[in-house]
Amino acid sequence: MELFPSHITINGQSGNIKELLQQKPNSEWEQRWVEFLKEWYNPNDYIEVQTSGSTGTPKTITLKKDFVASSALRTIRFFNLQNGDRILHCLPSRYIAGKLMTVRALIGKLDLLLVEPASDFTSLPTDKPIKFAAMVINQVTKYLALPEQNIENLLIGGSAIPKPLEEQLQQISTRCYSSYAMTETATHIALRKLNGSDKTECYQCLDDISVELGERDCIRILMPGLENGFIQTNDLGKLKDSHHFKVLGRVDNVIISGGIKFLPEQIEEKLAKDMPLPYAIGSVPDEKLGAKIILIIEGKADENMKTSIETHCSNLLSKYEQPKDIRFIEKLPRTENGKINQKELKMILKN
Repeated sequence: MELFPSHITINGQSGNIKELLQQKPNSEWEQRWVEFLKEWYNPNDYIEVQTSGSTGTPKTITLKKDFVASSALRTIRFFNLQNGDRILHCLPSRYIAGKLMTVRALIGKLDLLLVEPASDFTSLPTDKPIKFAAMVINQVTKYLALPEQNIENLLIGGSAIPKPLEEQLQQISTRCYSSYAMTETATHIALRKLNGSDKTECYQCLDDISVELGERDCIRILMPGLENGFIQTNDLGKLKDSHHFKVLGRVDNVIISGGIKFLPEQIEEKLAKDMPLPYAIGSVPDEKLGAKIILIIEGKADENMKTSIETHCSNLLSKYEQPKDIRFIEKLPRTENGKINQKELKMILKN
């Protein structure tokens, strides 16, 4: 595995790395890409990456370059990517998911189709198929709106896959996967097939990676290159075996109401079908229950809409899962990569 090749193929053209490092792009997103390329080729044996901040304050951490390269190689092997295969880079290069697309192109000698992260994908070339791409939810929606889909393997990350979107994916030939990933593990450590006859309910660990349940029945990831050989997550899990698992929700999101534990993610999943507006489940303190379940809706307050959503909840949720209140807000707080910002959401509910 060559970590620092002298050339990289961009949009079908071989480019000399030294020359690319001298470029001064006009756009911010291209500048971010060149900055990462410079960081990858600098003398340090590590890169700096920023966590998403979906559950706390974003922070900068360091990852060894050989650790990052090993992650890239696992993806290359899983999707059987070969020299010259085209992959689509449409993610911000400031975050680990975007950085990894470039590393995959470098060590796999792949053809990196480099486009603006906010691209609507209508101008993607169709002269040859795109073997692999990674997108967040809002980008997938744009991709599905195209007359034809030219991507063979699509990795979807950033947040949980809404059920309506997962149903749409059943109608396309692109092989779609949900990723279980952390910045600290240099993107995904496991994948779940979302469509096709071989779709799965469980995540499958990639090469050399396994999981177990650690503190509070949360998923513990075991993989080479981690300090102590493992990292403890706050994701409640259910294991089929050491290489196949389900994610139930975040332990720090658990709502204890009336002595019963509720996972917001599970309630949100039940409500997903035909929910007319973006939403999230949260809670506020309550003298009798300890905490009461709140449904937060993104949109303008409307009594007819509220009545409709109450009926929706009544039809799909059990007696104890029913929200005790429905609140409308102008915009749900999200991180840059589309995740609900749980820390900000909790602050909003306190006010």
